[in-house]
Amino acid sequence: MSAQNNGGQPGNGQAARAEAQRLFGAFQNWGAVPIEAAILQPAGTLLDLYGEDIRARAYVTHDPVQGEMMLRPDFTVPVVQTHMAGGAEPARYCYMGEVFRKQEGAGGARASEYLQVGYEVFDRANPQRADAEVFALFARLLSGRALRPSIGDIGILRAAVNGLPTSDLRRAALMRHLWRPQRFRALLERFAGRAPLPEARAALLARLQAGERVESAAPQIGLRSGAEVEARLTKLLSDAQTPHIPGALVDRVEALLNVADKAPKALAQMRAHAGDMPWIAPSLDLLEQRLAALAALGIDVDALDFEASYGRTTLEYYDGFVFGFSADGREDLPPVASGGRFDALTTVLGQGSSIPAVGGVVRPALLVELEGGA
Repeated sequence: MSAQNNGGQPGNGQAARAEAQRLFGAFQNWGAVPIEAAILQPAGTLLDLYGEDIRARAYVTHDPVQGEMMLRPDFTVPVVQTHMAGGAEPARYCYMGEVFRKQEGAGGARASEYLQVGYEVFDRANPQRADAEVFALFARLLSGRALRPSIGDIGILRAAVNGLPTSDLRRAALMRHLWRPQRFRALLERFAGRAPLPEARAALLARLQAGERVESAAPQIGLRSGAEVEARLTKLLSDAQTPHIPGALVDRVEALLNVADKAPKALAQMRAHAGDMPWIAPSLDLLEQRLAALAALGIDVDALDFEASYGRTTLEYYDGFVFGFSADGREDLPPVASGGRFDALTTVLGQGSSIPAVGGVVRPALLVELEGGA
């Protein structure tokens, strides 16, 4: 196997593999069961989860028997599938192997194939304690390295959106774009009446509101039926009649997204925002419990960075606690380790059952690169 395959960085393949084995062994010593996942994964499952956007980041191929397949973009989905098919409770798993992701815009500096070592916990007894366990384990395994830990909580952002006084349609749109900060903010501003509609949509709505029938003489092509197009037009017309979200409330949401401070101070700031958004208070209580669990495991939470928007552009299947360990002064690098809670993923893949789950991954090649290993 080449150095590129082993570690993802030219020249550090053997060192990365050795670091991966160290981490993999440590996770097993912590009680995790090793698990394997096929390199070729069914594309349908991943497309259903992430939508067509994943094609821009994954390598897609076609098998004459199995149909459309993807080179494994991560381990979490197959691990969840394996557990939901009959895993014991509670359960801890670990894995090691290559993942494959396109690196557009990286100028060729980042590898598209690299090693990951991961650890996942499925435990419904005390999710906050499980969050703390995973973070504390990663912190211990990465101690002594020049890495800055950060945490966030997607659950607080989801709660903020779910409580907004607007239609289900608009809440769903905001939730769908929570991972795209610019698009999310543009929608918020539009739903508050502070930004204009896109020209094409405004023109279409004007025709609908005037009672015109919108149809085309061209033959129907594409996947949507005529009935589906009509339903979509009806939704657009209904959405245009939805009252605006109060501007002051939108300002609160945007201020919440910008909270970044040491964890206790950040919690206090978000408590202040909860005066106008009381529906986020239960999520803030969970954060407070998590910080207490972290402190009980020896984490200095007073020195721990909290960013409300942490992980919004890269950790899109997480729905609660998120964390990462990044190299100071190396904004060109992705986090050396990252992870979080993915309860909703177990619901989607569980075929009627679900279980709280949290985990994370380490990129051993980045550890080697940062230490100048070869």
